[in-house]
Amino acid sequence: MATKYDLIVIGSGPGGYVAAIRASQLGMKVGVVERSELGGICLNWGCIPTKALLKSAQVYEYVQHAQDYGIKIDGKFSADFDGMVKRSRDVAGGMSKGIQFLFKKNKIDHIEGFGKLKAGKKVEVTGADGKKVDYSADNIILATGGRSRELPNLPIDGKKIIGYRQAMVLDKQPKSMVIVGSGAIGVEFAYFYNSIGTEVTIVEYMDRIVPVEDAEVSKQLERSFKKAGMKIMTSAEVTSVDTKGKTCKVSVKTKKGEEKLEADVVLSAVGVSTNLEGIGLEDLKVKTEKGKVTVDDFYKTNVDGIYAIGDIVHGPALAHVASAEGIICVEKIAGENPEALDYGNIPGCTYCQPEVASVGYTEAAAKEAGYEIKVGKFPFSASGKAKAGGASDGFVKLIFDAKYGEVLGAHMIGANVTEMIAEMVSVRKLETTGHEIIKTVHPHPTMSEAIMEAAAAAYDEVIHL
Repeated sequence: MATKYDLIVIGSGPGGYVAAIRASQLGMKVGVVERSELGGICLNWGCIPTKALLKSAQVYEYVQHAQDYGIKIDGKFSADFDGMVKRSRDVAGGMSKGIQFLFKKNKIDHIEGFGKLKAGKKVEVTGADGKKVDYSADNIILATGGRSRELPNLPIDGKKIIGYRQAMVLDKQPKSMVIVGSGAIGVEFAYFYNSIGTEVTIVEYMDRIVPVEDAEVSKQLERSFKKAGMKIMTSAEVTSVDTKGKTCKVSVKTKKGEEKLEADVVLSAVGVSTNLEGIGLEDLKVKTEKGKVTVDDFYKTNVDGIYAIGDIVHGPALAHVASAEGIICVEKIAGENPEALDYGNIPGCTYCQPEVASVGYTEAAAKEAGYEIKVGKFPFSASGKAKAGGASDGFVKLIFDAKYGEVLGAHMIGANVTEMIAEMVSVRKLETTGHEIIKTVHPHPTMSEAIMEAAAAAYDEVIHL
């Protein structure tokens, strides 16, 4: 293996491996330092394996409600927790092998071990055997990602108090679970465990679940979750967890006073901490602020030849953001002229049932920003495709600038809306107006027609309401 490269990337998650492939396409000799599995957390312990678990939960729900679709199932069926976990791991393993193939195809070297910056554009890599080797490169990209954030009163022990990683590979299905935090990770696991029969309680510090979403989306998801049998506590804070006995005794501070909960397992889903420790930032005086590396619009740090992307820089900690940043960063290094990333047009997706997807301003944020707005909503209860599919919970909500007609925000909750949001990202990128969406013929019957109908509703032209 070479020791001199045009580019070394530290970390092989969706930021690192995508940056490496794009750099190879642009003619660079690339090495990627990775201490564990290729593909990073997203592919091995996050985005991908969770989707496999959620699919298992969905299939189980289908079987339970087969009668609703005119199908009789004779005989017993049950949720095979171990089988679900195994399938999820197999999917992740297959995807990781896919990255190995892409590395070979693009002649990228995988340098196994832990990477640390050294002066003179070098990376010191410590292998599993403790042996240290120095590699040098004209340019180095830090893409070290993040991990479960720990709260001081909720220390993760991996057995009773767990993070998302343990939640995917538990030895056995817990009878009851308290989930602290209701962002994407919290509500996805809440849906999964509840649907296979675990008693789930969500504790959220803010006054509503999925607090970054539009308030109406939060309301709808809370309704759907309560209907599914989950207990939801908002404006609530876990003050302590006693793990000494067989179960966890959870103390929760609420507006009404202190409540005690009991559960087999507590899942801490309170966000992401950055992996900045031990990678040599201090030695090289790379600037950081509030636990993030400071970069310019093209991800260059204050130190020449060193760049940073993904969860460790300011911006949403999302896989697709890291990938986009990686491509822009590498194109800039290669002397191309990329466009800086528009952080106002990044879609967010949550894969519980019903799914949640959004881009741009919420209604409250648009008003706060001083816009005069038009709002259009279309419920899936009025959608033929949603009714036929037995999934009529939810809606599409679009927010327009009343003056120019541009889309300020799009918010969806319902079946498969994560597959629909990209249309709105394109629409916003192209500065399309509400009237242009209304005149864009959408196929019938589809869930996606709700976008056209919501736009029409904003301008009092809706047909099916």
